[in-house]
Amino acid sequence: MVTHSQSARTEPAGPPGSSSSSGVSERARPGIAQRLVGFTERAWRPIALLVVLFLAWWAVTAAELIEPYLVPSPGDTFDAIASRPDYFWEHTWATTYETLLGFVIAAAVGVFAAVVMVQSATVEKTLYPLLLFAQVIPKIAIAPLFVVWLGFGIGPKIVVAVLMAFFPVVISMVTGLKSVDPEMLQLSATMGAKPGQTFWKIRFPASLPHLFSGLKVAATMAVTGAVVGEFVGADAGLGFVILQANGNLDTPVLFAGLLIMSLLGVLLFVLVEWLEHLVLPWHASRRTEGVTTTL
Repeated sequence: MVTHSQSARTEPAGPPGSSSSSGVSERARPGIAQRLVGFTERAWRPIALLVVLFLAWWAVTAAELIEPYLVPSPGDTFDAIASRPDYFWEHTWATTYETLLGFVIAAAVGVFAAVVMVQSATVEKTLYPLLLFAQVIPKIAIAPLFVVWLGFGIGPKIVVAVLMAFFPVVISMVTGLKSVDPEMLQLSATMGAKPGQTFWKIRFPASLPHLFSGLKVAATMAVTGAVVGEFVGADAGLGFVILQANGNLDTPVLFAGLLIMSLLGVLLFVLVEWLEHLVLPWHASRRTEGVTTTL
């Protein structure tokens, strides 16, 4: 015979996805089909906008509202790429290499500088004004100096890319490291955690959402920095292609270089966002996809 107290303590196991006594239910993880549907729902608006802009570009050029030497048609632009694929691939790869290298260096140095600045108020007060001063200087104005100092090789392009991408990383990381709840830090100190343990278990994970926000900005800035470096002295890269096309009034090649440059920045941005999804499954923006309240 089962007593009343025993039956009160016994809870029948519900089916997966059912509500628990706390009022919180866990949804099953979305499958591939659901993820594709979700991606489509998020992507159709920007894709539709791009289609509208492309059609507007085509309509303006087809109606000859603007002279072809000022704005080429989409067909002429894509024909310029299709007729010289090796040429564009070679220069795109040069810019991609400079961008990736500059972005990685900026991310590593920016994170290190942010950690040092947060750990030492003296270092922060010393470096922060210098970083701000370096950021407001137009990079196109100082890029020729790097050519004089480092020559016409890959060095000046990488330095300009690092300078363009460094500031968003360090500022975002400093903000993230400082945004930790003070009560969490007090709790870790009360429980005897060492400074290194507090940093790796509390401060660093809490700063990752801010860091990835800065990395996404830095990704696009690194592309711009590499192209700016190519403007002042290069024999390869999309910046070199754009300068040559501008000098020859070859607007289809000029537009082709701009389109490839923009696509490179978008792809790098998407790559960083994909890494964010992998690294931060625990973040609030991710948890809401798998857990919902029933109260």
